[in-house]
Amino acid sequence: MKSISIKGSKRESVGKKATKALRNAGQVPCVIYGGDQPLHFSATELAFKNLVYTPDAHTVEIELDGTSYRAILQDIQFHPVTDRILHIDFYQIFDDKEVTMIIPVKFVGNSKGVLNGGVLRKNNRKLRVKALPDNLPDFIEADITELKIGNKLYVTALENEAYKFMHPDNTVVCQVRTSRNAVDDEEEDEEETAEGAEAAPAEAAAE
Repeated sequence: MKSISIKGSKRESVGKKATKALRNAGQVPCVIYGGDQPLHFSATELAFKNLVYTPDAHTVEIELDGTSYRAILQDIQFHPVTDRILHIDFYQIFDDKEVTMIIPVKFVGNSKGVLNGGVLRKNNRKLRVKALPDNLPDFIEADITELKIGNKLYVTALENEAYKFMHPDNTVVCQVRTSRNAVDDEEEDEEETAEGAEAAPAEAAAE
């Protein structure tokens, strides 16, 4: 998984006045959990641009006073009016400990059901997985090629040895639903079979 580097400064004071002063100075108050004790720090709001405003998942290398901490984004708070970042929680990760993270789903292929007029419904654009940090994927690939109208793609079809899904086996990742302009997949299959059968005698005659 790709990593983003953020350089910050440790916070000695974590009271409301100190936090407000940080925000007024363009800094975002943050905390790292998961270690021996919470680590409070701050960094410029611009430093989080590539981490927050993206659909991709990343791990984070946070440098504080010469020491680096590997972490993942756990929670983020935005101002209800301005949408500015108010606070960010990180969770420290270690090479030998599994971690749970939400990973985006990348849909690939051309669904036969969609080509016949069906509509692809993406029920889950992100999935929660558990794995060692080095096994966390950038995205989860979901191949929709074989989906016909009425078919569903379950999370079990995306199983991978490197990580495990934290969802029930009956979780639907996506499905192809019918529409007014849809052509029945079975009818098209029959037409293709019939066309192939008609073409065979014609080719034989030509020989």
